[in-house]
Amino acid sequence: MSSTTVVELRNITKRFPGIVANDSISLQLQKGEIHALLGENGAGKSTLMNILFGLYQPDEGEIWINGRQTSIDNPNKAIDLGIGMVHQHFKLVQPFSVMENIILGIEPTRGMSIDYKSAAQKVKSISEQYGLKVDPYALVQDISVGMQQRVEILKTLYRGADILIFDEPTAVLTPQEIQELMEIMKSLVQQGKSIILITHKLKEIMSIADTVTIIRRGRVIDTVKVSETTPKALAEKMVGRSVSFKVDKKQAVPGDVVLQIERLSSQGNQGVPTLRELSLKVRAGEILGIAGVDGNGQSELIEALTGLRQVQGGSILFNGRNVANEHPRTISEAGIAHIPEDRHKHGLVLDFSMSENMVLKSYFYPAYNKGGFLDYDAIDKHAEKLIKEFDVRTPSIYSKARSLSGGNQQKAIISREIDKNPDLLIAAQPTRGLDVGAIEFVHKRLIEQRDKGKAVLLISFELDEIMNVSDRIAVIYEGQIVGEVLPERTNDEELGLMMAGSHRTDTKDAEGT
Repeated sequence: MSSTTVVELRNITKRFPGIVANDSISLQLQKGEIHALLGENGAGKSTLMNILFGLYQPDEGEIWINGRQTSIDNPNKAIDLGIGMVHQHFKLVQPFSVMENIILGIEPTRGMSIDYKSAAQKVKSISEQYGLKVDPYALVQDISVGMQQRVEILKTLYRGADILIFDEPTAVLTPQEIQELMEIMKSLVQQGKSIILITHKLKEIMSIADTVTIIRRGRVIDTVKVSETTPKALAEKMVGRSVSFKVDKKQAVPGDVVLQIERLSSQGNQGVPTLRELSLKVRAGEILGIAGVDGNGQSELIEALTGLRQVQGGSILFNGRNVANEHPRTISEAGIAHIPEDRHKHGLVLDFSMSENMVLKSYFYPAYNKGGFLDYDAIDKHAEKLIKEFDVRTPSIYSKARSLSGGNQQKAIISREIDKNPDLLIAAQPTRGLDVGAIEFVHKRLIEQRDKGKAVLLISFELDEIMNVSDRIAVIYEGQIVGEVLPERTNDEELGLMMAGSHRTDTKDAEGT
Protein backbone atom coordinates (compact mmCIF):
# COMPACT_ATOMS: atom_id res chain seq x y z
CA MET A 1 0.00 0.00 0.00
CA SER A 2 1.30 3.47 -0.92
CA SER A 3 2.50 5.64 1.97
CA THR A 4 0.11 8.36 0.78
CA THR A 5 -2.98 6.15 0.99
CA VAL A 6 -5.05 7.33 3.97
CA VAL A 7 -8.08 5.04 3.46
CA GLU A 8 -8.26 1.64 1.83
CA LEU A 9 -11.44 -0.41 1.73
CA ARG A 10 -10.86 -4.02 0.70
CA ASN A 11 -13.71 -6.19 -0.61
CA ILE A 12 -16.39 -4.61 1.57
CA THR A 13 -19.70 -6.49 1.46
CA LYS A 14 -22.89 -5.44 3.22
CA ARG A 15 -26.20 -7.28 3.02
CA PHE A 16 -29.68 -6.20 4.10
CA PRO A 17 -32.81 -8.36 3.91
CA GLY A 18 -33.49 -8.95 0.23
CA ILE A 19 -30.59 -6.88 -1.07
CA VAL A 20 -26.77 -6.82 -1.32
CA ALA A 21 -26.04 -3.11 -0.83
CA ASN A 22 -22.24 -3.44 -1.22
CA ASP A 23 -20.80 -6.37 -3.17
CA SER A 24 -17.04 -6.78 -2.56
CA ILE A 25 -16.21 -3.07 -3.01
CA SER A 26 -12.60 -1.88 -2.90
CA LEU A 27 -11.53 1.76 -2.86
CA GLN A 28 -8.45 3.86 -2.06
CA LEU A 29 -8.28 7.50 -0.93
CA GLN A 30 -4.96 9.33 -1.24
CA LYS A 31 -3.81 12.16 1.05
CA GLY A 32 -4.82 15.60 -0.29
CA GLU A 33 -7.21 14.08 -2.83
CA ILE A 34 -10.91 14.59 -3.58
CA HIS A 35 -12.20 11.14 -4.50
CA ALA A 36 -15.76 11.14 -5.86
CA LEU A 37 -18.10 8.21 -5.32
CA LEU A 38 -20.54 8.24 -8.23
CA GLY A 39 -23.65 6.12 -8.64
CA GLU A 40 -27.37 6.04 -9.11
CA ASN A 41 -29.72 6.53 -6.18
CA GLY A 42 -29.64 3.26 -4.27
CA ALA A 43 -26.34 2.11 -5.78
CA GLY A 44 -24.78 1.66 -2.32
CA LYS A 45 -22.66 4.82 -2.00
CA SER A 46 -24.02 6.04 1.33
CA THR A 47 -24.03 2.51 2.76
CA LEU A 48 -20.32 2.19 1.99
CA MET A 49 -19.51 5.51 3.65
CA ASN A 50 -21.72 4.69 6.65
CA ILE A 51 -19.52 1.60 7.08
CA LEU A 52 -16.38 3.75 6.99
CA PHE A 53 -17.92 6.09 9.59
CA GLY A 54 -18.94 3.22 11.86
CA LEU A 55 -22.72 3.53 11.46
CA TYR A 56 -22.91 0.08 9.82
CA GLN A 57 -20.68 -2.97 10.20
CA PRO A 58 -19.52 -4.82 7.07
CA ASP A 59 -20.42 -8.49 6.67
CA GLU A 60 -17.12 -9.06 4.89
CA GLY A 61 -13.99 -7.09 4.03
CA GLU A 62 -11.29 -4.97 5.65
CA ILE A 63 -10.81 -1.28 6.49
CA TRP A 64 -7.27 0.18 6.52
CA ILE A 65 -6.63 3.71 7.85
CA ASN A 66 -3.18 5.26 7.36
CA GLY A 67 -1.66 1.85 6.63
CA ARG A 68 -3.18 0.00 9.59
CA GLN A 69 -6.07 -2.43 9.52
CA THR A 70 -8.80 -1.39 11.91
CA SER A 71 -12.34 -2.13 13.01
CA ILE A 72 -14.70 0.86 13.15
CA ASP A 73 -17.62 -0.29 15.26
CA ASN A 74 -19.12 3.13 16.02
CA PRO A 75 -18.82 6.79 14.92
CA ASN A 76 -16.75 7.72 17.99
CA LYS A 77 -14.07 5.27 16.84
CA ALA A 78 -14.18 6.86 13.36
CA ILE A 79 -13.78 10.33 14.89
CA ASP A 80 -10.82 9.09 16.97
CA LEU A 81 -9.25 7.87 13.71
CA GLY A 82 -9.63 11.35 12.18
CA ILE A 83 -12.71 10.62 10.07
CA GLY A 84 -15.60 13.11 9.90
CA MET A 85 -18.87 12.85 7.98
CA VAL A 86 -21.07 15.68 6.71
CA HIS A 87 -24.45 14.02 6.26
CA GLN A 88 -26.97 14.89 3.56
CA HIS A 89 -29.59 15.56 6.23
CA PHE A 90 -27.91 17.72 8.85
CA LYS A 91 -27.59 16.52 12.46
CA LEU A 92 -28.03 19.87 14.18
CA VAL A 93 -30.08 21.01 17.20
CA GLN A 94 -32.06 23.92 15.77
CA PRO A 95 -32.59 26.02 18.98
CA PHE A 96 -28.87 25.75 19.90
CA SER A 97 -26.23 28.22 18.77
CA VAL A 98 -23.62 27.34 16.17
CA MET A 99 -20.98 26.98 18.88
CA GLU A 100 -23.20 24.79 21.10
CA ASN A 101 -23.78 22.43 18.17
CA ILE A 102 -20.09 22.25 17.32
CA ILE A 103 -18.92 21.42 20.86
CA LEU A 104 -21.90 19.19 21.73
CA GLY A 105 -20.63 16.10 23.55
CA ILE A 106 -17.05 17.38 23.93
CA GLU A 107 -17.67 20.65 25.78
CA PRO A 108 -14.49 22.22 27.23
CA THR A 109 -14.80 22.99 30.92
CA ARG A 110 -13.32 25.50 33.34
CA GLY A 111 -13.92 24.31 36.85
CA MET A 112 -17.53 23.17 36.99
CA SER A 113 -18.69 25.28 34.03
CA ILE A 114 -18.49 25.00 30.25
CA ASP A 115 -15.73 27.24 28.95
CA TYR A 116 -17.68 28.94 26.17
CA LYS A 117 -15.04 31.63 25.67
CA SER A 118 -12.24 29.22 24.72
CA ALA A 119 -14.68 27.16 22.61
CA ALA A 120 -15.77 30.27 20.70
CA GLN A 121 -12.13 31.26 20.11
CA LYS A 122 -11.32 27.80 18.73
CA VAL A 123 -14.42 27.77 16.51
CA LYS A 124 -13.57 31.26 15.21
CA SER A 125 -9.97 30.24 14.53
CA ILE A 126 -10.94 27.11 12.56
CA SER A 127 -13.64 29.04 10.73
CA GLU A 128 -11.12 31.67 9.59
CA GLN A 129 -8.45 29.08 8.72
CA TYR A 130 -10.73 27.32 6.21
CA GLY A 131 -12.71 30.35 5.02
CA LEU A 132 -16.00 29.16 6.52
CA LYS A 133 -17.10 32.58 7.86
CA VAL A 134 -19.44 31.28 10.57
CA ASP A 135 -20.81 33.30 13.49
CA PRO A 136 -20.36 31.08 16.61
CA TYR A 137 -23.20 32.82 18.47
CA ALA A 138 -25.90 32.64 15.75
CA LEU A 139 -28.80 30.25 16.39
CA VAL A 140 -28.90 27.37 13.90
CA GLN A 141 -32.62 27.95 13.31
CA ASP A 142 -31.84 31.48 12.09
CA ILE A 143 -29.14 30.68 9.52
CA SER A 144 -29.41 29.51 5.89
CA VAL A 145 -29.14 25.89 4.77
CA GLY A 146 -25.73 26.61 3.25
CA MET A 147 -24.50 28.07 6.53
CA GLN A 148 -25.85 25.06 8.44
CA GLN A 149 -23.73 22.85 6.21
CA ARG A 150 -20.67 24.93 7.14
CA VAL A 151 -21.51 24.26 10.78
CA GLU A 152 -21.48 20.52 10.01
CA ILE A 153 -18.06 20.90 8.36
CA LEU A 154 -16.80 22.88 11.37
CA LYS A 155 -18.04 20.12 13.69
CA THR A 156 -15.80 17.59 11.94
CA LEU A 157 -12.79 19.93 11.88
CA TYR A 158 -13.25 20.85 15.57
CA ARG A 159 -12.98 17.14 16.36
CA GLY A 160 -9.71 16.89 14.43
CA ALA A 161 -10.86 15.21 11.20
CA ASP A 162 -8.28 14.81 8.44
CA ILE A 163 -10.52 12.56 6.32
CA LEU A 164 -13.89 14.12 5.44
CA ILE A 165 -16.87 12.35 3.89
CA PHE A 166 -19.41 14.59 2.14
CA ASP A 167 -22.73 12.81 1.45
CA GLU A 168 -24.58 14.56 -1.41
CA PRO A 169 -23.48 17.95 -0.03
CA THR A 170 -25.09 20.11 -2.73
CA ALA A 171 -28.55 18.48 -2.75
CA VAL A 172 -30.17 21.33 -0.80
CA LEU A 173 -27.93 24.26 -1.78
CA THR A 174 -28.51 27.17 -4.13
CA PRO A 175 -26.11 27.63 -7.10
CA GLN A 176 -24.25 30.36 -5.18
CA GLU A 177 -23.88 28.14 -2.09
CA ILE A 178 -22.64 25.26 -4.26
CA GLN A 179 -19.89 27.47 -5.67
CA GLU A 180 -18.92 28.57 -2.15
CA LEU A 181 -18.81 24.93 -0.99
CA MET A 182 -16.51 24.01 -3.90
CA GLU A 183 -14.10 26.73 -2.78
CA ILE A 184 -14.22 25.47 0.82
CA MET A 185 -13.44 21.91 -0.33
CA LYS A 186 -10.49 23.15 -2.38
CA SER A 187 -9.21 25.03 0.67
CA LEU A 188 -9.52 21.88 2.80
CA VAL A 189 -7.41 19.71 0.48
CA GLN A 190 -4.84 22.49 0.03
CA GLN A 191 -4.35 22.33 3.80
CA GLY A 192 -3.78 18.57 3.82
CA LYS A 193 -7.28 17.17 4.27
CA SER A 194 -8.55 14.26 2.16
CA ILE A 195 -12.15 14.12 0.93
CA ILE A 196 -14.57 11.45 -0.26
CA LEU A 197 -17.43 13.13 -2.12
CA ILE A 198 -20.64 11.13 -2.59
CA THR A 199 -22.53 12.66 -5.50
CA HIS A 200 -24.37 11.99 -8.74
CA LYS A 201 -23.76 15.47 -10.20
CA LEU A 202 -21.34 15.08 -13.07
CA LYS A 203 -20.68 18.81 -13.38
CA GLU A 204 -19.37 18.94 -9.81
CA ILE A 205 -17.20 15.85 -10.26
CA MET A 206 -15.62 17.28 -13.40
CA SER A 207 -14.91 20.62 -11.71
CA ILE A 208 -13.52 19.50 -8.35
CA ALA A 209 -12.68 15.77 -8.05
CA ASP A 210 -9.30 14.17 -8.80
CA THR A 211 -10.49 10.56 -8.99
CA VAL A 212 -13.92 8.98 -9.36
CA THR A 213 -15.14 5.47 -8.49
CA ILE A 214 -18.38 4.46 -10.19
CA ILE A 215 -20.72 2.08 -8.35
CA ARG A 216 -23.72 0.40 -9.96
CA ARG A 217 -26.13 -1.78 -7.99
CA GLY A 218 -23.62 -2.36 -5.22
CA ARG A 219 -20.58 -3.15 -7.39
CA VAL A 220 -17.59 -1.11 -8.52
CA ILE A 221 -17.77 -0.57 -12.28
CA ASP A 222 -14.56 1.45 -12.64
CA THR A 223 -12.16 3.90 -10.97
CA VAL A 224 -10.76 6.61 -13.27
CA LYS A 225 -8.87 9.89 -13.16
CA VAL A 226 -11.31 12.75 -13.76
CA SER A 227 -8.86 14.36 -16.18
CA GLU A 228 -9.06 11.25 -18.36
CA THR A 229 -12.84 10.92 -18.70
CA THR A 230 -15.96 12.82 -19.84
CA PRO A 231 -19.42 13.43 -18.33
CA LYS A 232 -20.98 11.25 -21.04
CA ALA A 233 -18.66 8.32 -20.29
CA LEU A 234 -19.32 8.62 -16.54
CA ALA A 235 -23.09 8.78 -17.05
CA GLU A 236 -23.07 5.63 -19.18
CA LYS A 237 -20.98 3.74 -16.63
CA MET A 238 -23.25 4.93 -13.82
CA VAL A 239 -26.57 3.80 -15.33
CA GLY A 240 -25.37 1.10 -17.74
CA ARG A 241 -26.84 2.71 -20.85
CA SER A 242 -26.63 5.83 -22.98
CA VAL A 243 -28.13 8.88 -21.25
CA SER A 244 -29.52 11.95 -22.97
CA PHE A 245 -28.60 15.26 -21.34
CA LYS A 246 -31.02 17.15 -23.60
CA VAL A 247 -34.74 16.85 -22.99
CA ASP A 248 -36.50 15.44 -26.03
CA LYS A 249 -39.88 17.13 -26.49
CA LYS A 250 -42.09 18.43 -29.25
CA GLN A 251 -43.55 21.93 -29.41
CA ALA A 252 -46.21 22.58 -26.78
CA VAL A 253 -49.80 23.19 -27.83
CA PRO A 254 -51.26 25.22 -24.94
CA GLY A 255 -55.00 25.07 -24.38
CA ASP A 256 -57.34 26.74 -21.90
CA VAL A 257 -56.12 28.44 -18.74
CA VAL A 258 -56.19 25.84 -15.94
CA LEU A 259 -54.62 27.95 -13.17
CA GLN A 260 -55.01 31.71 -12.91
CA ILE A 261 -53.46 33.47 -9.93
CA GLU A 262 -54.52 37.09 -9.45
CA ARG A 263 -52.80 39.57 -7.10
CA LEU A 264 -51.98 36.87 -4.53
CA SER A 265 -50.63 38.20 -1.22
CA SER A 266 -49.44 36.39 1.90
CA GLN A 267 -47.45 37.07 5.03
CA GLY A 268 -44.80 35.13 6.95
CA ASN A 269 -44.86 34.23 10.62
CA GLN A 270 -43.54 37.67 11.62
CA GLY A 271 -46.10 39.52 9.50
CA VAL A 272 -43.54 40.20 6.75
CA PRO A 273 -45.00 39.99 3.21
CA THR A 274 -43.88 36.83 1.36
CA LEU A 275 -46.08 37.07 -1.76
CA ARG A 276 -46.73 40.58 -3.11
CA GLU A 277 -49.76 40.68 -5.40
CA LEU A 278 -48.35 37.85 -7.50
CA SER A 279 -50.17 37.06 -10.77
CA LEU A 280 -49.63 34.06 -13.03
CA LYS A 281 -51.36 31.83 -15.61
CA VAL A 282 -50.75 28.18 -16.45
CA ARG A 283 -52.48 26.58 -19.44
CA ALA A 284 -53.38 23.02 -20.27
CA GLY A 285 -50.70 21.33 -22.38
CA GLU A 286 -47.76 23.44 -21.20
CA ILE A 287 -45.00 23.44 -18.61
CA LEU A 288 -44.53 26.79 -16.90
CA GLY A 289 -41.19 26.97 -15.13
CA ILE A 290 -40.61 29.32 -12.21
CA ALA A 291 -37.00 30.45 -11.85
CA GLY A 292 -35.60 32.34 -8.90
CA VAL A 293 -33.05 32.37 -6.12
CA ASP A 294 -34.19 30.38 -3.08
CA GLY A 295 -36.13 32.44 -0.56
CA ASN A 296 -38.00 34.71 -2.96
CA GLY A 297 -41.47 33.30 -2.32
CA GLN A 298 -41.33 29.93 -4.10
CA SER A 299 -42.15 27.89 -1.00
CA GLU A 300 -44.92 30.27 0.04
CA LEU A 301 -46.46 30.10 -3.44
CA ILE A 302 -46.46 26.30 -3.39
CA GLU A 303 -47.99 26.27 0.10
CA ALA A 304 -50.73 28.71 -0.98
CA LEU A 305 -51.58 26.64 -4.06
CA THR A 306 -51.80 23.39 -2.07
CA GLY A 307 -53.74 24.74 0.91
CA LEU A 308 -50.84 24.65 3.35
CA ARG A 309 -50.73 28.44 3.75
CA GLN A 310 -53.48 31.01 4.27
CA VAL A 311 -53.36 33.99 1.92
CA GLN A 312 -54.39 37.50 2.86
CA GLY A 313 -55.45 38.72 -0.57
CA GLY A 314 -56.02 37.75 -4.18
CA SER A 315 -57.47 34.65 -5.82
CA ILE A 316 -56.34 31.21 -7.03
CA LEU A 317 -58.68 30.18 -9.85
CA PHE A 318 -58.39 26.49 -10.72
CA ASN A 319 -60.62 25.53 -13.64
CA GLY A 320 -62.57 28.69 -12.86
CA ARG A 321 -63.07 27.93 -9.15
CA ASN A 322 -61.40 29.98 -6.43
CA VAL A 323 -59.53 27.51 -4.20
CA ALA A 324 -57.63 30.10 -2.13
CA ASN A 325 -57.63 29.11 1.56
CA GLU A 326 -59.40 25.81 0.85
CA HIS A 327 -58.45 22.66 2.80
CA PRO A 328 -55.50 20.69 1.32
CA ARG A 329 -57.69 17.61 0.74
CA THR A 330 -60.31 19.72 -1.04
CA ILE A 331 -57.63 21.12 -3.34
CA SER A 332 -56.16 17.68 -3.98
CA GLU A 333 -59.60 16.21 -4.72
CA ALA A 334 -60.31 19.09 -7.14
CA GLY A 335 -57.50 17.79 -9.39
CA ILE A 336 -54.23 19.37 -8.22
CA ALA A 337 -51.29 17.01 -7.62
CA HIS A 338 -48.18 18.07 -5.74
CA ILE A 339 -44.60 16.79 -5.82
CA PRO A 340 -43.26 18.60 -2.70
CA GLU A 341 -39.85 20.22 -2.43
CA ASP A 342 -39.15 18.39 0.85
CA ARG A 343 -40.01 14.74 0.29
CA HIS A 344 -39.42 13.81 3.93
CA LYS A 345 -41.50 16.58 5.48
CA HIS A 346 -44.42 16.74 3.02
CA GLY A 347 -44.12 13.76 0.67
CA LEU A 348 -43.87 10.58 2.73
CA VAL A 349 -44.51 9.13 6.15
CA LEU A 350 -41.05 7.63 6.59
CA ASP A 351 -42.07 4.93 9.07
CA PHE A 352 -45.00 3.77 6.92
CA SER A 353 -44.50 0.99 4.39
CA MET A 354 -44.19 1.83 0.71
CA SER A 355 -47.61 0.27 0.20
CA GLU A 356 -49.18 2.61 2.76
CA ASN A 357 -47.38 5.65 1.33
CA MET A 358 -48.84 4.97 -2.11
CA VAL A 359 -52.38 5.64 -0.83
CA LEU A 360 -51.72 8.56 1.52
CA LYS A 361 -54.04 10.75 -0.56
CA SER A 362 -56.55 8.06 -1.59
CA TYR A 363 -56.91 5.56 1.28
CA PHE A 364 -60.47 6.83 1.89
CA TYR A 365 -61.58 5.95 -1.68
CA PRO A 366 -64.05 3.03 -1.90
CA ALA A 367 -61.44 1.08 -3.90
CA TYR A 368 -59.20 0.86 -0.82
CA ASN A 369 -61.61 0.31 2.04
CA LYS A 370 -64.50 -1.95 2.90
CA GLY A 371 -67.04 -0.88 5.47
CA GLY A 372 -64.68 1.66 6.97
CA PHE A 373 -61.71 -0.74 7.16
CA LEU A 374 -58.67 -0.55 4.90
CA ASP A 375 -58.56 -3.20 2.18
CA TYR A 376 -54.86 -4.07 2.35
CA ASP A 377 -55.06 -6.55 -0.54
CA ALA A 378 -56.29 -3.78 -2.85
CA ILE A 379 -53.74 -1.32 -1.45
CA ASP A 380 -50.88 -3.79 -1.95
CA LYS A 381 -51.92 -4.54 -5.55
CA HIS A 382 -52.06 -0.80 -6.26
CA ALA A 383 -48.58 -0.29 -4.75
CA GLU A 384 -47.09 -3.17 -6.74
CA LYS A 385 -48.49 -1.71 -9.97
CA LEU A 386 -47.03 1.76 -9.35
CA ILE A 387 -43.68 0.48 -8.11
CA LYS A 388 -43.28 -1.63 -11.24
CA GLU A 389 -44.48 1.09 -13.63
CA PHE A 390 -42.19 3.77 -12.18
CA ASP A 391 -39.19 1.49 -11.48
CA VAL A 392 -39.13 2.24 -7.75
CA ARG A 393 -36.34 0.05 -6.39
CA THR A 394 -37.37 -1.34 -3.03
CA PRO A 395 -36.81 -4.79 -1.51
CA SER A 396 -40.56 -5.04 -0.88
CA ILE A 397 -43.77 -3.01 -0.88
CA TYR A 398 -43.68 -3.59 2.90
CA SER A 399 -40.29 -1.88 3.31
CA LYS A 400 -40.39 1.38 5.27
CA ALA A 401 -40.08 4.50 3.14
CA ARG A 402 -37.04 5.66 5.13
CA SER A 403 -35.09 2.57 3.99
CA LEU A 404 -35.17 3.66 0.33
CA SER A 405 -32.64 5.95 -1.34
CA GLY A 406 -33.68 9.54 -1.95
CA GLY A 407 -34.16 8.94 -5.65
CA ASN A 408 -36.46 6.00 -5.12
CA GLN A 409 -38.43 7.93 -2.50
CA GLN A 410 -38.91 10.66 -5.11
CA LYS A 411 -40.00 8.18 -7.78
CA ALA A 412 -42.59 6.79 -5.35
CA ILE A 413 -44.05 10.27 -4.73
CA ILE A 414 -44.15 11.05 -8.45
CA SER A 415 -45.90 7.76 -9.20
CA ARG A 416 -48.54 8.47 -6.54
CA GLU A 417 -49.20 12.02 -7.75
CA ILE A 418 -49.33 11.23 -11.47
CA ASP A 419 -51.59 8.24 -10.81
CA LYS A 420 -54.24 10.72 -9.60
CA ASN A 421 -54.58 11.90 -13.23
CA PRO A 422 -54.53 15.58 -12.16
CA ASP A 423 -55.42 18.58 -14.30
CA LEU A 424 -52.54 20.50 -12.68
CA LEU A 425 -49.26 18.97 -11.54
CA ILE A 426 -47.14 21.15 -9.26
CA ALA A 427 -43.56 19.84 -9.36
CA ALA A 428 -41.36 21.54 -6.75
CA GLN A 429 -37.64 20.72 -7.04
CA PRO A 430 -38.65 17.35 -8.59
CA THR A 431 -35.08 16.23 -9.35
CA ARG A 432 -33.35 17.47 -6.18
CA GLY A 433 -30.86 14.80 -5.11
CA LEU A 434 -31.43 12.59 -8.17
CA ASP A 435 -28.89 11.01 -10.50
CA VAL A 436 -28.81 11.62 -14.27
CA GLY A 437 -30.82 8.50 -15.06
CA ALA A 438 -33.56 9.40 -12.57
CA ILE A 439 -33.56 13.03 -13.75
CA GLU A 440 -34.11 11.85 -17.32
CA PHE A 441 -36.99 9.66 -16.07
CA VAL A 442 -38.65 12.52 -14.15
CA HIS A 443 -38.37 14.96 -17.06
CA LYS A 444 -39.99 12.42 -19.41
CA ARG A 445 -42.87 11.99 -16.97
CA LEU A 446 -43.44 15.75 -16.72
CA ILE A 447 -43.46 16.07 -20.50
CA GLU A 448 -45.82 13.08 -20.77
CA GLN A 449 -48.26 14.92 -18.51
CA ARG A 450 -48.00 18.02 -20.67
CA ASP A 451 -48.57 16.00 -23.84
CA LYS A 452 -51.70 14.50 -22.28
CA GLY A 453 -53.11 18.02 -22.02
CA LYS A 454 -52.29 18.56 -18.35
CA ALA A 455 -50.95 21.83 -16.94
CA VAL A 456 -47.56 21.54 -15.23
CA LEU A 457 -46.06 24.13 -12.88
CA LEU A 458 -42.34 23.46 -12.40
CA ILE A 459 -40.47 25.22 -9.59
CA SER A 460 -36.73 24.60 -9.64
CA PHE A 461 -33.45 26.22 -8.60
CA GLU A 462 -31.66 24.35 -11.42
CA LEU A 463 -31.47 26.76 -14.36
CA ASP A 464 -30.55 23.96 -16.77
CA GLU A 465 -33.74 22.15 -15.77
CA ILE A 466 -35.88 25.28 -16.14
CA MET A 467 -34.39 26.02 -19.58
CA ASN A 468 -34.64 22.45 -20.86
CA VAL A 469 -38.07 21.40 -19.60
CA SER A 470 -40.17 24.58 -19.57
CA ASP A 471 -42.29 25.92 -22.42
CA ARG A 472 -42.50 29.30 -20.68
CA ILE A 473 -40.42 30.72 -17.84
CA ALA A 474 -41.64 33.10 -15.14
CA VAL A 475 -39.08 34.69 -12.83
CA ILE A 476 -39.93 35.30 -9.18
CA TYR A 477 -38.19 37.95 -7.08
CA GLU A 478 -39.21 39.10 -3.60
CA GLY A 479 -42.64 37.51 -3.89
CA GLN A 480 -43.48 38.94 -7.31
CA ILE A 481 -43.30 37.70 -10.89
CA VAL A 482 -40.91 40.21 -12.45
CA GLY A 483 -41.09 38.90 -15.99
CA GLU A 484 -41.85 36.01 -18.33
CA VAL A 485 -39.74 34.76 -21.22
CA LEU A 486 -39.61 31.89 -23.67
CA PRO A 487 -36.64 29.54 -23.15
CA GLU A 488 -35.60 29.76 -26.81
CA ARG A 489 -35.47 33.57 -26.56
CA THR A 490 -33.44 33.95 -23.38
CA ASN A 491 -30.18 32.83 -21.80
CA ASP A 492 -28.64 32.30 -18.36
CA GLU A 493 -27.37 35.89 -18.25
CA GLU A 494 -30.80 37.46 -18.81
CA LEU A 495 -32.45 35.06 -16.38
CA GLY A 496 -29.74 35.83 -13.82
CA LEU A 497 -30.44 39.56 -14.10
CA MET A 498 -34.16 38.99 -13.68
CA MET A 499 -33.57 36.67 -10.71
CA ALA A 500 -31.57 39.49 -9.10
CA GLY A 501 -34.53 41.84 -9.59
CA SER A 502 -32.64 44.23 -11.84
CA HIS A 503 -34.36 43.40 -15.13
CA ARG A 504 -37.94 43.11 -16.26
CA THR A 505 -39.12 41.92 -19.63
CA ASP A 506 -42.26 42.23 -21.73
CA THR A 507 -44.50 39.28 -20.94
CA LYS A 508 -46.80 39.42 -23.97
CA ASP A 509 -44.91 36.96 -26.16
CA ALA A 510 -44.30 34.64 -23.25
CA GLU A 511 -47.94 34.49 -22.20
CA GLY A 512 -49.07 33.89 -25.73
CA THR A 513 -51.88 36.39 -25.29
